[in-house]
Amino acid sequence: MSDTAVYGKVALIGLGLIASSMFWATRRAGLADHVAGYARSEETRETARRIGLCHEVCDSAEEVVADADLVVLAVPVGAMGAVAQAIGPHLKPGATVTDVGSVKRRVIDDVGPHLPEGVHFVPGHPLAGTEHSGPESGFATLFENRWCLLVPEAGTDPMAVARLRRYWEGMGALVEEMEPDHHDLVLAVTSHTPHLIAYTMVGVADDLRRVTDSEVIKYSAAGFRDFTRIAASDPTMWRDVFLTNKDATLEILGRFTEELFALQRAIRTGNGDALFDYFTRTRAIRRGIIEAGQDTDAPDFGRARVER
Repeated sequence: MSDTAVYGKVALIGLGLIASSMFWATRRAGLADHVAGYARSEETRETARRIGLCHEVCDSAEEVVADADLVVLAVPVGAMGAVAQAIGPHLKPGATVTDVGSVKRRVIDDVGPHLPEGVHFVPGHPLAGTEHSGPESGFATLFENRWCLLVPEAGTDPMAVARLRRYWEGMGALVEEMEPDHHDLVLAVTSHTPHLIAYTMVGVADDLRRVTDSEVIKYSAAGFRDFTRIAASDPTMWRDVFLTNKDATLEILGRFTEELFALQRAIRTGNGDALFDYFTRTRAIRRGIIEAGQDTDAPDFGRARVER
C-alpha cells in the first residue's frame, strides 16, 4: 500500500451522495490504493463511469467485493440484509464490512448473520448529507468537521475499529463510538423525527387549497424553505429509516406531540410568558450547534455546493 493509504482496496456498494463523497474524499487524501464501486441500476453505473467515480465500476456486488479490505454498504437500510447475503461468500478473510445507514440495531440484525467468520463488521453512520442524491451529488468535503458514529458490537476486533476510525478521520470526520440502541434513539431526536415533521409540514401546505401552489413557492419564508429542503431527501431511504427505527421514532414523535399541545394551549390562552421562555430555551440550542462548528449562521447555512 502507499504511505497514506489506510486500505489497499475499498469497495462501495451503492453510489449515491455518501458513497460518491467517500470516493472523492478518499482520492483526495490518498486513503486507498484502489476504490471499486457498484450500483444496482445500470444507469447509475454508467453515470459513475462517465464522471470518473471510482477507479473501477463493477457490474455485480459479488465482483466489487473481491479482494476488498473494506466493504461499505451504502444502500437503503431495508436492502442491506439482502446485499450482505449476496456478498458474504465472496468476502476476503480479514476484511472489514461497514455501512452508512441511519439506523443501527436493524442493520446489525440483518447484516451480521450473513458475514463469515474472520470478517469484521463495524457498523457506521456519518452524520453528513444534503437533500441531493445520486452519483453526481457527492463532493470531497462533505465529511469535514462532521461526526461519524461507529457502532461495533462487543467482541469486535479493536484493530479493525481503529483502522476504520483512521479512515473516517482521514476524510475529515470527527469519530465517536456509540451503543446501537442509544444511537437509534439519539438519531430519532436529531434526524428522523425532524424529517417526518418536515414532510408533514410540506404536505399540509400541499393540502391547504386556500393557499395556492404559486403562493407557497413565491412567498416561502426561510422556515418553510428549510422544511422543503429537508423534505426533498431520498424517499426510499427515509421510508426504510422510519420502518426500521419505528419504536424510537414513535417515542420521540409522542413527546413532540405533547410539546405541540402545550404550545397550542399557550397560544390559545394568550400566555406570552410561556411562549417567550420556550423560544428562549430553544434558541440556545441553535447557538450551541453553531458554537460546536456543526453549522454556520451564514445566510446559506454553509450548504453552498462545494466543488470536488
